[in-house]
Amino acid sequence: MLKAFYTIVRRDLLLALRRSADILGVLFFFIIVISLFPLGVGVETGLLQKMAGGVVWVAALLASMLAMERLFAGDYADGTLEQILLASPPLPVIVLAKVTAHWLLTGLPMALITPLAGLQYHLPLPAVQGMLVSLLLGTPVLSLLGALGAALTLGVRGGGVLIALLILPLSVPVLVYGAGGITVCLAGEDAQAYWLLLGALLLLAVLFIPWVIAQALRIALE
Repeated sequence: MLKAFYTIVRRDLLLALRRSADILGVLFFFIIVISLFPLGVGVETGLLQKMAGGVVWVAALLASMLAMERLFAGDYADGTLEQILLASPPLPVIVLAKVTAHWLLTGLPMALITPLAGLQYHLPLPAVQGMLVSLLLGTPVLSLLGALGAALTLGVRGGGVLIALLILPLSVPVLVYGAGGITVCLAGEDAQAYWLLLGALLLLAVLFIPWVIAQALRIALE
């Protein structure tokens, strides 16, 4: 299973690098969104610091949704998905590998861009560190939820809009705990409770969502 996991991750990374415009589009969208708010609301430090957590997390959620419609669409169109279903490794393992590749290409770079947001929103170092931790814990959950939406809408026309309608409500707890942890760090308090909650959400998502996605993919191919 580990070999299959590594093979799928490597394959999806190589395919994504051949379509680098899609990945760069996600990252540029994230950077543009977090950069526009300081230009629109002014340069008042206190206001920018208060809104930083919410802006960064909303931008991360919207950016992660951009490439989700194509997560399974290519394999579905060329018949690769049917071959994956017939393969010996469990389908949830393959699903988790594909989601991991998506996160490595989108969620991880967005987390590493957080120092840029810290400069734009005049955040102190503890708040920037808290933003990094929250994105590292929360963006994998967004990737898993987005993959669930992509599986449920596979083969449906206008799937991108449906993914947003299905996933945005489910993402609310991640946004609340992620932005709340940044706000607590900004106030100089301990945000461990928020990180534990995000870690619990990530653990639950890894344990259960791949199995649901696998069933959705089987239904889509019937």
